[in-house]
Amino acid sequence: MKRAVVMAMLLGGATAALAQAGGPLSGVDKAAIDTAVRPGDDFDGHANGAWRRAAVIPEDRSGVGVGLDVFKVAEARNAAIIAGAGQAHAPAGSDQRQIADYYAAYLDIGAIEARGLAPLRPELARIAALPDKRALAAQLGADLRANTDPFNNNNYASTGDLFGLFVSQDVNQPTRTVPYLMQGGLGLPSRDYYLSPKPQMTEVRTAYQAYLAQLFGLAGMTDLQVRAARVFALEMKIAAAQADIVTSQDAHKGDNPWTRADFDTHAPGLDWAAFWSAAGLPHQRDFIAWQPEATAKLAALVASEPMDSWRDWLAFHHLNRVTSVLPRAFDQARFDFYGRTLNGTPAQQPRDKRAIEAVNDALGDQVGRLYAARYFPPESKRAIEGMTRGLVAAFDARLARLDWLAPATKAEARRKLAVLKIGVGYPDHWRDYPAFEVRNDDPVGNMERADLADYRYHIGKIGKPVDRGEWWMTPQTVNAVNLPLQNALNFPAAILESPYFDPRFDAAANYGAIGAVIGHEISHSFDNLGADFDSTGRMHNWWTAADLQHFNNQGRALVAQFDAYQAFPDLHLNGEQELGENIADTAGLTAAYEAYHASLAGRPTPVIDGLTGDQRFFFAFAQSWRTKMREKALRARIAADVHAPAMWRVQTVRNLDGWYPAFGVTPGQALYLPPGKRVQVW
Repeated sequence: MKRAVVMAMLLGGATAALAQAGGPLSGVDKAAIDTAVRPGDDFDGHANGAWRRAAVIPEDRSGVGVGLDVFKVAEARNAAIIAGAGQAHAPAGSDQRQIADYYAAYLDIGAIEARGLAPLRPELARIAALPDKRALAAQLGADLRANTDPFNNNNYASTGDLFGLFVSQDVNQPTRTVPYLMQGGLGLPSRDYYLSPKPQMTEVRTAYQAYLAQLFGLAGMTDLQVRAARVFALEMKIAAAQADIVTSQDAHKGDNPWTRADFDTHAPGLDWAAFWSAAGLPHQRDFIAWQPEATAKLAALVASEPMDSWRDWLAFHHLNRVTSVLPRAFDQARFDFYGRTLNGTPAQQPRDKRAIEAVNDALGDQVGRLYAARYFPPESKRAIEGMTRGLVAAFDARLARLDWLAPATKAEARRKLAVLKIGVGYPDHWRDYPAFEVRNDDPVGNMERADLADYRYHIGKIGKPVDRGEWWMTPQTVNAVNLPLQNALNFPAAILESPYFDPRFDAAANYGAIGAVIGHEISHSFDNLGADFDSTGRMHNWWTAADLQHFNNQGRALVAQFDAYQAFPDLHLNGEQELGENIADTAGLTAAYEAYHASLAGRPTPVIDGLTGDQRFFFAFAQSWRTKMREKALRARIAADVHAPAMWRVQTVRNLDGWYPAFGVTPGQALYLPPGKRVQVW
């Protein structure tokens, strides 16, 4: 049976039934379209302009769009799961009891107010009494936590941890699992917030210093301005020591195998024996230092900066990471800075909504098992798995046709695609987290024990066989991910919902929306990071010199394309920072478009709602990214995120030949690119 016919059957089901009852839905929100904007001048404005004019950003959000709509579906389901857990009277230690107790403790505002700062006082007293740099090193090691998203930003550690640890397969020996040490240490989102001379960043820095002093004051400390000045001065030095976001995405610069002894030699200043012992890794020999220069500079700061600065820095971050479960004054102060000042969000989300998020952060797999069983039916899993096979086939067919790839390079690229491991909905096996105590009267302890359990899970993988089927997202997460070291993809159940995927929609809409997401994640295996890894996950150059030059030239053209986009009079997008995501958007949309046409098996596409198949495909793509953001949030996104803001991701269509005849785009229109200038990385 031909693949296209299989695809039609897999995507059929409800669609076939709808056809008998009058046909499938177009999947396009025609009310969102602004016909006054020509598609060729601004496709996002055309596809989403009417919606954006009418859209109102909720007071407790920094933006609104399709992602939030789908998130709300998942949130409501999570709320039902948590409510059910609370009513189940489950035995102590069970998943349901842990979920219910974590949620109850987070919501018990009266008890939180009554306890005050008591849950944190032992930690703060221990920090205040740190006698010397050896004790400081042990404290920094004890604070080390796992990082699970190492390629998405440049402040890799959890907020306030001087370093973070990512545990995965070795880039040089893919059969073994090793720890990667990552830079950290900042309270603001990235180093640019400290180092940029832009007026907006200066304002943020001033407000941050006020927040530092405010938190110290709420904790009953003295010399508030002095302490705040010390912490801020130290973080300015930490920011200057860090690698920038572009460097941190370069796997070649991150490939620095260090033995335990190398830390003493290459990064003196920190008592590494005390650090690694407190981190639970006293005998670990092999590491990879992802930002070696930053590691050395951060270690030197431990030696050079006075203990008072480090004590204040530790005290602030131990407070800052648990403000949501401290008395309301702490919680409100944090929101006022991180919510209002950084993102321009007027109001904080209701506590019950934040409690759901907190439960998912701490007990994601426990909730996920219930979510997958209740809300992701087998037919949805089969349909998406069929679509992923179609997308992989389309990408492979494209690779086979490329005339610029040498035979050896092409063969390895196709091998890599052939062994790509794709997970849909939920993992084949659930992670076995170390057990930790959840109490209904100890929200601070619950949060800290959850973080520690997660860390112990990750360091427990060191030395064990690599699990290419490991998931790094929970089923209730509205997102998707490519894991370049594992050569694997995760598509959680929560993103596989309307309008990203809807069995009532015509195939064009499903391919344009969720198909483009699937194609995007597949394409990450061949972006400027993924292309560094072969089919086994080993990092080495499997390209000919000419192939690599062609690939890099196309990348530079895409960088220039996005550099030209202007968000505000004083701010352009950063094409180099966003390159990997923009490659994946361009190649993924192309693969989705070709997979859609392959699924037709030569049949003509119907006109639905007055729209051709190609029009529905491109509209569905554009409307899946419809977004409206507050100015501060948009500025923050451009400064610190490796993804281009959604409004410009829509304009990716200008690189696909099929978009031009679908919408009558002609020379002279703003998005028009001559055929030779359309970027086709793959």
